[in-house]
Amino acid sequence: MPLRFGILAFPDVQQLDLTGPYEVFASAPETEVLLIGRERAPVIASTGLPLVPTATYADCPPLDVLCVPGGAGVNALMEDADALDFIRSRAGEVRYLTSVCTGSLVLGAAGLLKGKRATSHWNAVDLLTAFGAIPTEGRVVRDGNLITAGGVTSGIDFGLTVIAELLGAETAQRVQLALEYAPAPPFQSGTPQEAPAEIVQAVRERFSASRKAREAIIARITAA
Repeated sequence: MPLRFGILAFPDVQQLDLTGPYEVFASAPETEVLLIGRERAPVIASTGLPLVPTATYADCPPLDVLCVPGGAGVNALMEDADALDFIRSRAGEVRYLTSVCTGSLVLGAAGLLKGKRATSHWNAVDLLTAFGAIPTEGRVVRDGNLITAGGVTSGIDFGLTVIAELLGAETAQRVQLALEYAPAPPFQSGTPQEAPAEIVQAVRERFSASRKAREAIIARITAA
């Protein structure tokens, strides 16, 4: 039987959170990758890319890995009872429960991060504390069968890490070479520690409305 990976697809998902690990998982031998949505109708990613779920919460087959990506759409997903019920129902069945970027906030909202080390996008990682998690910096953070990845592009590192766990380091390296994944960014501006202060401030301001909405949602969830 092929290894089966399930990645949640929802409105305003950050498409690279989803497509990065999708490409890695699908490039490994004997794998099947499903996009899981509420229904099979297309959903539109935060940057406008249409994505078509291939399974639903109701008919999704057993999974080896469940991945929750992030993006602006996690604000709604954190209070989506159907999505949270689906994640909880699969958490004890999968070999690895995982997230990319702010998808970890959804795992927290589902009550699955208590006492666990986890990471997220740099502008959201501190919010994990509200869910009883231990915020941990890193591109990929593992705590038992929980694997969380940092912001957006770390989904590729995460995908390779998961493939190495399941199929071995040699297979993961073959996938990495096939994808020519050899990051060499034109600017050293990929983290708040590296980026100029004015750049960090500008990006924080861009995220400020979503961050405030996220804080209010988390306050409602944790008060309930």
